[in-house]
Formats: sequence, structure tokens, C-alpha cells
Amino acid sequence: MSDKSFKALVANETEDNTYNQVVSDRNIEDLPAGDVLVRVHYSSLNYKDALSATGNKGVTRKYPHTPGIDAAGVVEECANGEFQPGDQVIVTSYDLGMNTSGGFADYIRVPSEWVVPCPKGLSLKEAMTYGTAGYTAGLCIEALLRSVKPEDGEILVTGASGGVGSVAVAILVKLGFEVVAVSGKANEKEFFEKLGVKEVISREDASDSSGRPVLKSRWAGVVDTVGGEILATAVKTANYNAAVTCCGMVASPDLPLNVFPFILRNVQLLGIDSQNTPMALRKTIWNNLADEWKVEQLDSLVREIGLEQLPEYIQKILKGQIKGRTVVKLG
Repeated sequence: MSDKSFKALVANETEDNTYNQVVSDRNIEDLPAGDVLVRVHYSSLNYKDALSATGNKGVTRKYPHTPGIDAAGVVEECANGEFQPGDQVIVTSYDLGMNTSGGFADYIRVPSEWVVPCPKGLSLKEAMTYGTAGYTAGLCIEALLRSVKPEDGEILVTGASGGVGSVAVAILVKLGFEVVAVSGKANEKEFFEKLGVKEVISREDASDSSGRPVLKSRWAGVVDTVGGEILATAVKTANYNAAVTCCGMVASPDLPLNVFPFILRNVQLLGIDSQNTPMALRKTIWNNLADEWKVEQLDSLVREIGLEQLPEYIQKILKGQIKGRTVVKLG
């Protein structure tokens, strides 16, 4: 089926050094080499996809390019026999959608080492409702649970209306934690009430610029998705033995902090990498998302769009106008 054509969103660099995104016909023979050909049923929109689609050379070096760091679908062909035609699978992270043709297309072809069997109890759409964002939230929670229990106190989640934050909130509430959400969309009261948060605070209230090395403690744990001064403030206000996970830098990659919270309060700062997670842990997280961590109100976190709507939503996510998750239906 190497001559089969399919639809894909293609980001193009124009003569005046701007970028556009157009739904185009592509051919399977033009896909990169790989063991597994997957017919994509669903993808999802992430901030990194928007950067790739609009010419961020730190994410994607060469254009034309099909973004999409997430894909869930059915195996069509597998050269090494590790998967069988018809197997439902998930592909996230590694180089998918960055410098390898991504999930905003009817087909992807990837190394078998990138492919995770879709766990029982999780539909392909649900898998992409989680996507890289939900998977990253799962990694944060797995790290927190090594040392933090619900009875230890409140958990702070920053960027709580975003993809990682909203899924993290929902899972933590399901596990019995009291969650306080930080969001620039503090007026989205109904959204946060549905998620079950205890309290919503503004970015301004979550950010201290006094320069003091430590502040009054409050948090037993933190899921930080933004970085910068908000992360520094979260560390300064963490309880003794608290765990703080860090998985994003949309606010800033810089961390205005000194060592006092770590040596006076024994605070742990845990970096979270979702791109190159070892496969054993990757499967564990996906199995947890399908089972004991499965969010009952997943539908309330997601909107579904098609390829043709992606250019509009790419601009929305870049402007911070999207809450929750955006799933892309292919085919």
C-alpha cells in the first residue's frame, strides 16, 4: 500500500519567512522509515504542536512538516512482528511530530520502540484525551506518590486549566487529595468546580517577588507546569518533606531560587521528562491511566475537532485561549 494517499496537516514555510498550515494529500511512500505503520484514528493538540506548526526551529528544523506529537490508532503493518495488524496502539513523544512526520495525519510510520499497546479499558479517543499532557500528568503523580499521601495536606497544581494541569487535578482529586489550582483563568469557576478543586488562586497570588528565601509553608506537594517565579514560590511555600514536580517552562525556564528550601525543609524538586521515558515506566503510567487513575469525567476535559479546524486552534493555544484538552479526529 506504499502508493496510498492520505490527508495530513502540513506546515509550510513561505517566501516571506512566515508559516501556514494546510490540509494536503500525502503518500505513504513519503513517510519516514520505521517498523510500524499505524492508521491514526485520533491525535491531540499540544503547545509543542503549535510551536512546530508555526516555525519554531527549536522544535522542528525542516519544513514542509506534519506536526502532532500524539497519535492513537490501529496497526496496519509491522515489519518485525512485534505488533499484529489490527492492534490498537498509542504513540507519544520521542521524535514524533517534531522532526518525524506526526499524528496530524491519517497515517504515521515509526520505530516499534516508540509504540505502546493501548491498555484495555481505554478507548483510542480516551487515550488522546490524555495524550502527552495526560501522560506527563501521570508521571508527575507517580513521582509525588513516592513520598506524599492525601493525609499529608494540600497539593498545588499550577497552570491548572491547561492540558497537563487539568488532568493532574482530576487524577489527584480521584485519589483523595485536596487540590488548590493556580490559573490565569480564575473566572472559569464552573470548570474547576467540575474537576473538584478545593480552591482556585490567581497567578499573582501564587507568585512572590519579595526575594525572601523561604515563605510560610502550605503545600505537601506541587505539580508545576509553568516554571519561573511561580515554581520558585511553590518551592518556597512547600512543607517540610514536600515533593515538587517540574514539567514545564511556559512562564520561564529560569528559576529565581536559592538552596534554603532544600536544606531547611528537605523539599524535593523532581524533574519530569515525558519524551524519553523508559518503556517499562511508560507502560505502567498508561495502565494506571486506564485503570485506577482513570478520570471519570474525561469528557468534561475535552473538545473534538477535525484537521480543518487545527489552524484556528493552533492560534488559540498559542494565545492561551484553550482550557482542558483538544482531541483531533482523523479519517
